[in-house]
Amino acid sequence: MRLIKAAAAFAVMATFAAPQTALAQDAPPNAVGVQGTLLSVSAEGKSEARPDMATINLGVTTEGQTAQAALQENARRMTALTQALRRAGIAERDIQTSNVSVFPQQQYRENQTPLITGYQANNTVTAKIRNVNNVGRVIDAAVGAGGNTINGVSFSHADPDAQLDLARRAAIAEARRRAELYASALGMRVVRIVAVQEGGGYSPPFPVAYERAAAQDMAMAPPTPVAPGEIETRVSVSVTFELR
Repeated sequence: MRLIKAAAAFAVMATFAAPQTALAQDAPPNAVGVQGTLLSVSAEGKSEARPDMATINLGVTTEGQTAQAALQENARRMTALTQALRRAGIAERDIQTSNVSVFPQQQYRENQTPLITGYQANNTVTAKIRNVNNVGRVIDAAVGAGGNTINGVSFSHADPDAQLDLARRAAIAEARRRAELYASALGMRVVRIVAVQEGGGYSPPFPVAYERAAAQDMAMAPPTPVAPGEIETRVSVSVTFELR
């Protein structure tokens, strides 16, 4: 279900008829030949729609007495994790490594050099899920294959421009509605649009915090519920109308 809303703030600038040579100095470049009143309206349009894509960052953290041991175990479990992602329907092109690191684990002692007690290896990937109904299933598959690091889920639109265009239409419609209202109140009519300027659109990813226990808990856990909700996309415009 898609819901389009529009809201606006406005500013009015009235410049009554003046000789064309004087008007050209103050009017916008496209306002040559203006003989009436200029009305500037700033409006905002919104589009709200269910996301159709999710992005998840997950991986494996392992420990070992040496850096090599920690990394080898990590590689084994990470290979199983990426295979599980592919079996869950994630295309290879939608799986990208985002971090590989190895850190010493240190024990700090007073007035002594820190003692290295082992090493920790981390490997995480970012996966795009192009069917938001599969997010819970993908998470469960990854954790079941040995994943123990999940850094949250974000939702977005595969085609954000389509949502921006809906918001743009809503913004223009609201600007025109306000212009007609002011023209009527002034005993005038809207003749034409002199200038349009877009203030920018914003369609943010929708983050969802997520934390999951280790893989051994999966057998007792129900399928992971994930609610995508809706994403709000906003566009603001400034439109200058000529009234007569």
